[in-house]
Amino acid sequence: MTPPPSRRRRAGIGSAAPARTLPRRGAIRRAQAITTYGVGSLIAVEQESFIVAGIDAAQEQWPRDESPVIHEPRLARVLNVSHFRLPPASGDDSRDGIRVRRFPLWHHCPGCYALDHVRKFNSPAGRNECGECAETLVPSRFVVACEDGHLSDFPYWTWLHRGRRGDGEAGFCGGRMSLRSSGRTSSLRSVVLSCSCGVPEVSMEGSFRAGALKELHIGCRGERPWLKDAPTDACSLTPRTLQRGSSSVWQPVLRSALSIPPWSDTRVQALGEHWEKLRACSTLAEIGIHLGYIFQGSRPPVTPEQVVELLSAMEAEDLDGEEGLELDQEQRYRALREVEYERLCMGNPEESGGHTEQFVCEPPTGDPKPPAGLGLAGPMLVKKLREVRALKAFTRVIDPETSHEGHEAALSLTPTDWLPAMEVHGEGVFLRFDEERVDAWAELPAVAARVERIRHRHQRVLAERASDPTRVPVSPATPRMALLHTFAHVMINEWSLDSGYPAASLRERIYSGETMAGVLIYTATSDSAGSLGGLVAQGEIDRLARAVHSAAHRAEWCSADPLCIETETSGAGGTNLAACHACVMLPETSCEHNNGLLDRALLVGLPEDPSIGFFSHLLGR
Repeated sequence: MTPPPSRRRRAGIGSAAPARTLPRRGAIRRAQAITTYGVGSLIAVEQESFIVAGIDAAQEQWPRDESPVIHEPRLARVLNVSHFRLPPASGDDSRDGIRVRRFPLWHHCPGCYALDHVRKFNSPAGRNECGECAETLVPSRFVVACEDGHLSDFPYWTWLHRGRRGDGEAGFCGGRMSLRSSGRTSSLRSVVLSCSCGVPEVSMEGSFRAGALKELHIGCRGERPWLKDAPTDACSLTPRTLQRGSSSVWQPVLRSALSIPPWSDTRVQALGEHWEKLRACSTLAEIGIHLGYIFQGSRPPVTPEQVVELLSAMEAEDLDGEEGLELDQEQRYRALREVEYERLCMGNPEESGGHTEQFVCEPPTGDPKPPAGLGLAGPMLVKKLREVRALKAFTRVIDPETSHEGHEAALSLTPTDWLPAMEVHGEGVFLRFDEERVDAWAELPAVAARVERIRHRHQRVLAERASDPTRVPVSPATPRMALLHTFAHVMINEWSLDSGYPAASLRERIYSGETMAGVLIYTATSDSAGSLGGLVAQGEIDRLARAVHSAAHRAEWCSADPLCIETETSGAGGTNLAACHACVMLPETSCEHNNGLLDRALLVGLPEDPSIGFFSHLLGR
């Protein structure tokens, strides 16, 4: 999605002056600064292209009233930060928005076909035009990136001259390059490069092959244009050519947490910046003194006894281990999910916290028994929910879910004690499976063999992409996980037809492990579609039973069958089996695993073997 055109900055009534007088280039929503146009991503505004700058100086640049602090202690401890910040708004009345830098730097002129660095076009001040023909310059369509997150302009000169160097400075020919389209086809063969030095013309055909740049001995330059004054890193990886607007250029690495008791009480958030000092207190008297200092004589919203309970809950989620920082962080993140699962199963009635409670989870009214014959335990209706979603890092070329932390590109040149984040208030339905029935189903030889094919391919992808061969992450693909993941997808598709929410406004949260077997489907947006009540209503026992039956029948048939159900491999890296965009795949914002580790045959079975489907008994074959 291209942001709207740039608008003039207005001085709001009573607003302070911006920190610096900088030209404004378009506007984006706050949520997009986390999920779509985060740090390191490329953003197109009219006919210009920019890269979103890092957060090194954002702590001072972002006004506190436009970029408030977000507190979620559980997630902050997992990510080793003290707090989060909501990205600033970019409306007419905002002062300092998100900083960007021009990228790519190579442009071409559609009038005279010149191809060069943007500074060599002699553009008039404040205008991105060719100094000779006054045509608006067009940013390069192509960039090169590596799996470690480095990003550079496409090496046009080397691609054109193919090692035939002239006598110019630094081995360059000294000629003027041109880029034009022959118009014969819409393929890269019609994009032609030429140079006034007389070398033969070369098209861009073949530039996207995995080994195309390696064959020309073009290595990664280790450039990080989103970070100011960043030195070039030594990088041994071979870069890949990508389209400037491709989703492979930037993929966010997001970490999220639900606010659950006791952290979901809004009164607790007033202590957000003081937890480290409170942890240092050893007695109730010391905590009381510190609370008096924090609130400067006014009555604290919480008592010292409540602070002790909060500190105990925080320590209960700490893990003691001898592993490195990255692995320990993943362990903490899994522990965070386990605590959430326990709370979702336990519930939290609405009358427990009154209007200050941000997490309300109750069983459906009426018959408390779970739906008969579905293999599900009793559902829980999450009537109020708060999720904090933080941008930890980002990846290029590879998907974040299948990457190791060594491939994650940092948001800043130096470590910061905060991260950009957004909070979502909404609703959801938590569905828990009967673990005994799932375990019995997972022991079927046909089920185990089918999931093993998925796990083997996913593990191979992880091994190929791991930066350290001795620390390859273990694939999470198990029969339980694949069942839960595919079930969440078909239920989101089903509920998008009945609840009034589009599929892109719903999101899954998978709880899979030795002691977990559940799925939370909840509203994933922070706009007006956040909490309308339509999703919670789908968790009532009678509606839920009808929805599961309908979802199973829809998953039984795909418009791509029989190719889809009989496929031996599908998806990125071959990590799917019977799954495509015509049946179970979802918008990227709705899936935790980038539409991988899916197989609808685990739900409905195969034509020749219906028994491997967990819900095949609902189909009446």
